[in-house]
Amino acid sequence: MRPAIQILVTVLLALSVSQARCDVYSWIDENGIRHFSNVSSPYDKTATQIPESVSSTIDKSNFTVIKVFDGDTVQVQGEDLEFRIRMVAIDTPETGGSKKKGQPYSQQAKKFLEQLIQGKKVRLKQYGTGGYNRILAEIFSQDVNINLAMVRQGLAEVYLGKLPKTLDPAPYRKAEADARRRRSGIWSQGKAYKSPKTWRKENPW
Repeated sequence: MRPAIQILVTVLLALSVSQARCDVYSWIDENGIRHFSNVSSPYDKTATQIPESVSSTIDKSNFTVIKVFDGDTVQVQGEDLEFRIRMVAIDTPETGGSKKKGQPYSQQAKKFLEQLIQGKKVRLKQYGTGGYNRILAEIFSQDVNINLAMVRQGLAEVYLGKLPKTLDPAPYRKAEADARRRRSGIWSQGKAYKSPKTWRKENPW
């Protein structure tokens, strides 16, 4: 049994007990290999959407970071699976995309995250699925909590929205308080600092 199919079978069996959910897309490539992804299929492929539970199998697998979109969103790949991860508990300055000027320190946050995990094997601790069908997760590289590292570096604030009930926010809040005290990164702006949440409201996509 191919690893991807074996994982999907495990996921199906865990449907009734898993807390996290996302939509899984399945398609067959030109070589006859079946793929599964929560990002959807390539544009030229016909995909079957499978409402699926993301089981604890993901937490036990190692994935390679193949793309860093910004300071808190990455794409990982492994076991014939591809996932887009929204790093839970943190919020980094918005890059603004291709049409808008981003926030101060948005590029620094992205580059720092790239230095930490781009192309590297990571482990995930998931907390369900957030907006845009992205898996919410803490990312660990060699037992280092990368989410927490972003806050400690002063390149992320603690997420101002609702946090998962199973996540302990205390280490994140302590790390933010320390970064604020040191006026590190985003906190060096003082009163000029604007939360990513506020920036998004003022600059809708």
